[in-house]
Amino acid sequence: MKQIRGRVLSIISLLFLPFLVFASDAAISLVGVQGYDLVSYHQKNGPVRGSGNHTAYHNGVAYLFATDENKKVFQANPEKYLPAYGGYCAFAVSVGRKVVSDPLAWKIVDGILYLNLNKQVQEFWSKDIPGNIKKGNIQWEKIKDIDPQKI
Repeated sequence: MKQIRGRVLSIISLLFLPFLVFASDAAISLVGVQGYDLVSYHQKNGPVRGSGNHTAYHNGVAYLFATDENKKVFQANPEKYLPAYGGYCAFAVSVGRKVVSDPLAWKIVDGILYLNLNKQVQEFWSKDIPGNIKKGNIQWEKIKDIDPQKI
């Protein structure tokens, strides 16, 4: 009887071990762009929420995708789809700050996704896109490795 019980416990442990490992990986991962599908920003209908069923990890961040196809497209060339400035607000970066962004305040310029704090900031940033991108690129080199709380 003890042998059967031991075998049953072993089988149950083996069945649940992959879920426990996955759960621990997910628990320590950040979700990028608040769960929006990065590839969808470059598609006709614009951004859509991703699903946990289609997850790709890049540099310690979990990215969710609406379809397996979008996940594979991202995995083939992540740099093409990652937002500028690590996903921080483009306007804030242009003035030397790191501020979270709203995934629905976005614009693609020359194939690069830029996010902003909200739609009002997006509108202000859009008044001088080339100038703000130039300033953002200069500032990003100075602040990219600094903790946002220390800026």
